[in-house]
Amino acid sequence: MSRLLEIAPELVTQTGIMLQIVGLGMLIGGAAGLVVGTGLYVTRGGGILAQPLVFWTLNLVVNTFRPIPFIIFMAAIQPVARLVVGTGIGNPAAIFAISLAATFGIARIVEQNLVSVDPGVIEAARAMGAGPWRIIRTVVLPESLGPLVLGYTFAVIAVVDMSAVAGLLGGTGLGNYAITYGYRQFDDLITWSALVVIVVIVQLVQLLGNVLARRLLRR
Repeated sequence: MSRLLEIAPELVTQTGIMLQIVGLGMLIGGAAGLVVGTGLYVTRGGGILAQPLVFWTLNLVVNTFRPIPFIIFMAAIQPVARLVVGTGIGNPAAIFAISLAATFGIARIVEQNLVSVDPGVIEAARAMGAGPWRIIRTVVLPESLGPLVLGYTFAVIAVVDMSAVAGLLGGTGLGNYAITYGYRQFDDLITWSALVVIVVIVQLVQLLGNVLARRLLRR
């Protein structure tokens, strides 16, 4: 127990760093993913703003980068990170890489959820004289809000995983703490403490997402 109290302050500090990385990564990647995913939905054949060239360009970009394992992706874009944030390692580079990776993953989640919107609702809005952008804002996004919340919940959990992997390439947070001071120094208490904290955070995020989505779906 005394050993646990000894590592508690650093555990709390590293948890805070991880939450900051996850929060910024989701803020940037979540917003960009919503834009790209909506773009994929509206520009597809028969879409509200059908543009085949735009759709296939976006689709190619997402399909190219989304399957790349994050640790390889983060290492590969280090030169780009140096140009954008001034460094290829550390938390700024980790946030940059996580934001990009999250963008591609979330874009596909958004597209898949928007596709499930009933076409009859869209046609009804068109019949009432609503323009494309108004349909997107007032029909498509609100109708898919519940599933989108579940999709974003999944994305947050994936980003928590990315933040831990980022510790292998110079990022700090619970992942780096567990690897550097737990696994490499054979300190099982640190490794398991970090693991428990991550599991608790994931459970809370999933619970919050489920509750919020359930309320939205009942509306």
